[in-house]
Amino acid sequence: MNARVLVPCKRTLALVAWVALLGFCFANVEIQIEGSAGWAANLPTWRVEHHWLLDIFWGGRPMTGYHAWVFPFVALFFHLPVIFFGRWSWRIEARVVACVMSFWLIEDFLWFVLNPAFGIARFDPVHVPWHKHWIGFAPTDYWTMSVAALVLFQLSRLHDQSARRSSHE
Repeated sequence: MNARVLVPCKRTLALVAWVALLGFCFANVEIQIEGSAGWAANLPTWRVEHHWLLDIFWGGRPMTGYHAWVFPFVALFFHLPVIFFGRWSWRIEARVVACVMSFWLIEDFLWFVLNPAFGIARFDPVHVPWHKHWIGFAPTDYWTMSVAALVLFQLSRLHDQSARRSSHE
């Protein structure tokens, strides 16, 4: 296999590893903040428990003041290189959004794995009531966001692949 073909794949894997490290760190921060009470259940923040938009966009989970600020903060943080380097494209945006989705998937799962109040043994619908919809052994969000992130990662590589093909012709 051509070494040039492997470079973007290695870069993508390195990027995902970095995102996983960020997810690991933030999972530990959230464990310190939330303890055993996931989804900001015991935090001194406002909550919207029921609204039809929460079912569509939030998986039926409550909207909290904590999440209303932490989600855009993380999204903006992942966009920092775009601002720093002054370069934006749909390909870059696809990569950034894929990273944000991967970050939240990894962070959420690690919150359970690393949390002394949970562990992998309690990662199920009975012990995790804020994840309302499950498919098999994982919340539905994990499946849909994983597929979406993989598609976005692949779309973000399309330009790289076509540029390589045209440079070899």
